[in-house]
Amino acid sequence: MIKMIAIDLDGTLLNRHKKIPAENIKAIQKAAQEGIKIVLCTGRPQSGVEPYFKDLDLGHQAEYAVLNNGCSTHQIEKGKWELLSYHELSLDDIQGLERLIAQNHQIELTLTEANHFLVMGQSVSDLVAYDASLVFTKAKPISFKGLKALKTPIFQAMYMGEEANLDQFERSVDDRLSSQFSTVRSQSYLYEVMPKGITKASGLKALAEHLLINPRDIMAIGDAPNDLEMLSFAGLSVAMGNASESIRQAADKVSLTNDEAGVAYAIETWALGSNDV
Repeated sequence: MIKMIAIDLDGTLLNRHKKIPAENIKAIQKAAQEGIKIVLCTGRPQSGVEPYFKDLDLGHQAEYAVLNNGCSTHQIEKGKWELLSYHELSLDDIQGLERLIAQNHQIELTLTEANHFLVMGQSVSDLVAYDASLVFTKAKPISFKGLKALKTPIFQAMYMGEEANLDQFERSVDDRLSSQFSTVRSQSYLYEVMPKGITKASGLKALAEHLLINPRDIMAIGDAPNDLEMLSFAGLSVAMGNASESIRQAADKVSLTNDEAGVAYAIETWALGSNDV
């Protein structure tokens, strides 16, 4: 019996236009009304999730979000967001990450914290500005001295660059970084760095334990490499039809694409069981 549904956003809940199909909203509301906990699990920060959570209009009962690729977990009740737990990168971590691009002007280091989208440096490139716009905020340049003065947790870091440049950078540093941190290439232009052992799956696991929900009663839906651990953790894993072959092969089920309201199909078929398939 499914008691919790963990749902990725980009490429999963959202269609190619970054909108939630009406069918997805209807199916999620129906699941919530039947007592199934809805958990949005994404690499996005809070600013990039709040508008979508409002669109879901889940009423006054408590629902949850695992954000920043597992670095922060939030409870949302009556429209109010509460940070339940988090993991952070240290200043020493960030200083080390910055050193890796000291002589590489084709790669930028960005950081997310509770209220800001930051880029290490003196200016904001078009690529960083574009990524910040996707999460409904603006990137702010910051120095290491300015970062120390913030005194707020930095959840995760993201290296950004054009695909070919980031490919080369990832090849040169991944062995070193993956031994110290959790890393994932979530988009062609994004190479993400989190505290060691922190993934969407670790955040989902901690939340499930908090809510006394067994992993076998969790359905997870995703499409990208940063969803793999989450899909493996859940008792029922569903890959979107638009996911790569490797993601689809790793999942128990394959749904329709994100442009075909694949989340709604997955919920109706395997969580609520209303489709005869």
